Amino acid sequence: MVALTHLLTYLLTLSTSLAHALPSTTPETVLAPRQLSNPSPGCGKSPFGSGVRTVNVNGRQRQFIVRVPNNYNPNRSYRLIFAFHWVGGTMNDISSGGTDRELWSYYGMQRNAGESAILVAPQGINNGWANNGGEDAAFVDAMIRHIEDALCVNQRQRFSLGFSYGGSMTFSLACSRAREFRGVAVIGGGQLSGCSGGNDPVAYLGIHGVWDGTLNIGQGRAMRDRFVRNNGCQNTNAPEPARGSGIHIKTNFNGCRSGYPVTWIPFDGGHWPGAVDNGPESGARSWVPGEIWSFFTQSQLAN
Repeated sequence: MVALTHLLTYLLTLSTSLAHALPSTTPETVLAPRQLSNPSPGCGKSPFGSGVRTVNVNGRQRQFIVRVPNNYNPNRSYRLIFAFHWVGGTMNDISSGGTDRELWSYYGMQRNAGESAILVAPQGINNGWANNGGEDAAFVDAMIRHIEDALCVNQRQRFSLGFSYGGSMTFSLACSRAREFRGVAVIGGGQLSGCSGGNDPVAYLGIHGVWDGTLNIGQGRAMRDRFVRNNGCQNTNAPEPARGSGIHIKTNFNGCRSGYPVTWIPFDGGHWPGAVDNGPESGARSWVPGEIWSFFTQSQLAN
């Protein structure tokens, strides 16, 4: 599990300061949306196996871990799920699940997917996701091409999730790559990785601790509300639990465009990804993975 330390807060503050120090007028290069098809070019091909992969992104070697289902069938198209690490974390932390091992691998997606999804753990530059000049978004583009040229992916079933800085990167992809991703889940994120574009709809799940002292829940609300607008949802009462209540409250926003739901789950807790009602944080026992998997696999996201 993630240990919350003063180092986390310091690194987040430092990365935010560095981001603000960069010129804000440099435009991000955004690739035109790929023509989605089902299945991907890798269907029917001899696949590569699970492990570390490397891609070249504008002259820089970037690494990521891919987990291919044990019963992989090259003639079946799979969901593709990206799981971004927190500040100071690594792709190995995501793929291994830390002390909770496979119960928390890929934020619990390995356990919930049950060999039905291809899982990806990217490695951030300096263990973060500043996305300067859109370099991390370009990394995602390169990973998608690399994976889908070799593996059978349902190109209408790409998803992203992450915690803290990883949640910030996922939010950035929701802004700049909404036409490439079917849905996202942002856990305790903030606006640290940019929001190029940010006008297209995407299925959006936000999870945030009501007394998060690192990335205040107000940031989570603002990020959520962008997609409430983009997805055409109605203003909906979204209650939040009181401190000390030991619960989480789930709100599905009303009136959203078909296929573009917005769900908000604040919980009585701080800056951590594996919330447990009335108990200490635990990836193995958290309700968070089940909520994310349920959101990604709901019927209105099937197409």
